[in-house]
Amino acid sequence: MTPYVDAAALVALAQRAEENGWAPCSCTKTPLDGWQSQPLSLDETRLVEVATLMREDDPEPTFAEYRPANVQYWSPDAPIAPRYFPYNRCGVWECSECGRLYLRYTEGGGYFVDRRIRALKAGLVEDVGV
Repeated sequence: MTPYVDAAALVALAQRAEENGWAPCSCTKTPLDGWQSQPLSLDETRLVEVATLMREDDPEPTFAEYRPANVQYWSPDAPIAPRYFPYNRCGVWECSECGRLYLRYTEGGGYFVDRRIRALKAGLVEDVGV
């Protein structure tokens, strides 16, 4: 089972990955600084789930978004707030080739399912309560 991480552990994971530096990798063909629909160019077989932000003791996580200063959901500068949507439904995935970390979740609508992905950056993680 994938281990749950809170905001502090998420920052530690991200900092470790950032400190190791990254080799050139095809996982970065599409910029993933903000949320994106998962690009077809991304080889999913290289991604390994290393943690989750979904708490087992929270069967119905909030759909509230954390958007200080009305920052947009898709913005590369949007904070990563693990207790808020969509982060509270994310897995933390690592590229087995370069070590970059990504947040991933599945957005479901009435007629579609969209796998979304965003690069994890330690400096954007904010531990704010709902």
